[in-house]
Amino acid sequence: MSRMTMPLRAALTAWFGLSVGAAAAAEPTAERPVRPLVIDLKIDRSAEIPPPQTHYMGRAIAQTMHYTGAPWLVRESRQREEDCRMLLEALALKPGQTVCDLGCGNGFYTLELARQVGPEGTVYAVDIQPEMLRLLVARARQAKLFNIRPVLGTVIDPRLPVGEVDLVFCVDVYHEFSHPEQMLTRIRKSLRPTGQIVLAEFRGEDLAVPIKPLHKMTKAQVRRELEPNGFTLQRDFDQLPWQHLMFFGLTDE
Repeated sequence: MSRMTMPLRAALTAWFGLSVGAAAAAEPTAERPVRPLVIDLKIDRSAEIPPPQTHYMGRAIAQTMHYTGAPWLVRESRQREEDCRMLLEALALKPGQTVCDLGCGNGFYTLELARQVGPEGTVYAVDIQPEMLRLLVARARQAKLFNIRPVLGTVIDPRLPVGEVDLVFCVDVYHEFSHPEQMLTRIRKSLRPTGQIVLAEFRGEDLAVPIKPLHKMTKAQVRRELEPNGFTLQRDFDQLPWQHLMFFGLTDE
């Protein structure tokens, strides 16, 4: 594990232009003591989980990336292909916010989200594979980031606190939800009244994006699925090389 975390830390420094000082910004203060980076594994194993869906609203659902594919998430070419810096800037996060990296994997974005919300903010790092969360924790400890809460979710519940989250961030992951309606219901409950869910998905309309169609979505399909589940498109960001970035708020009831 130690042989892996140092190169990844160096890679993030190069890709995002981070310095040791930037990482220190999320270190604990006298007012906010160290919070142990321990994975919350307390899922409700008695909860009934329906069989996974294969299709939703005319779209084939992709399988979840296995944790053995985690190195692809931190590939050297990712910044060039996806312009991760621009994506993060478009989120316009503020210090002190509570955000969730849903489907966080090994934490490629989680660590930078933690830096952006600062020591007074919180990042819930949620994944359904404990192996991914273990990789994330190792990297967060190496980076001395203590405002991350790793959470083992389920395919029907990300296990987020009710009404406390400012932004739920889903990067190339929503199209893998095997139970979209249940997950969207839980996400709705987790958001503050002004909270948002933000989806980054590879553009299904663009044949030039070199991703398998199963792992791409069109804007129309995203809206077709989220709007009936209580979300309203507030803005979208179209400047990324390969992805849509779509910001949804809660629909007024």
